[in-house]
Amino acid sequence: MPELPEVEIVKQSLSKKIEQKKIKKVIIKNRNLRFKIPQKFEELLQNKIIKKVTRFSKYLILNFSDDSFCLIHLGMSGTIHLVKKNNLNKFTNASFYNSPNLPKKHNHVEIQFQDLKIIYNDPRRFGFFKFINNKQELINRFSHLGPEPFFKNFNLKYLLKYFFNKKKDIKSFLIDQKFVSGIGNIYASEILFLSKISPTTYAMKLSREECKKIITFSKSVLNKAIQKGGSSIRDFKNISGENGNFQKEFKVYQRENLNCLRNKCSGKIKKIFISNRSTFFCNTCQK
Repeated sequence: MPELPEVEIVKQSLSKKIEQKKIKKVIIKNRNLRFKIPQKFEELLQNKIIKKVTRFSKYLILNFSDDSFCLIHLGMSGTIHLVKKNNLNKFTNASFYNSPNLPKKHNHVEIQFQDLKIIYNDPRRFGFFKFINNKQELINRFSHLGPEPFFKNFNLKYLLKYFFNKKKDIKSFLIDQKFVSGIGNIYASEILFLSKISPTTYAMKLSREECKKIITFSKSVLNKAIQKGGSSIRDFKNISGENGNFQKEFKVYQRENLNCLRNKCSGKIKKIFISNRSTFFCNTCQK
């Protein structure tokens, strides 16, 4: 599943190509995504002008000039492809975890502009599109989610209050979107390694200094992943056909039984399952 950095890369790709453009036509080839696309969805989007493309957590947001919105969530396998009119690019994928070229199957939604179109492909159909009428409805839609790591309210006071008396491991908290938005399985393992915290540690047992480290490394890991173009796990390509490079920076993720990369540490990277998700950590410096 995409995490915050990968969705940010998709957002940046779309921003360069579709902002200030008017939607000419919407074609729905399969309405049966995670939530069924309503019959009037095409009419709601037609002739809308995309003022800006933004992102919150793992959601893409098309901001229209009349202050309505369209949410796009990529689910497990969703990809967005940009296709120029009468000229299929060699690389069309603005997303990841799939072929960089436009697939022949599972192209469910097509949004057409004057000179290009975006095509949403999703073999597993866990993604979704949702039209939002106004700003308040958008705020309400995200009310159940925690702050992003970059937000000012993701601070020491917030963590200490949230973790008070919580007998739940810190790894599960980091991938819980109600606690913090945008961190997923890959980056949670990397954040905890840099913080020298075992993923199985109860949140209530974390010291103030350990909480500060989680805040610091949550920001730095995600920022670096964005700068590196995301993580290429299964042939991620950006709109130019280039790989994301953050996977080259992994300290623990997918490094099971390899030596710890921390200086003077003799530990090995181990893999366990927490909340049914693979979790990687050093058995020496993350005790």
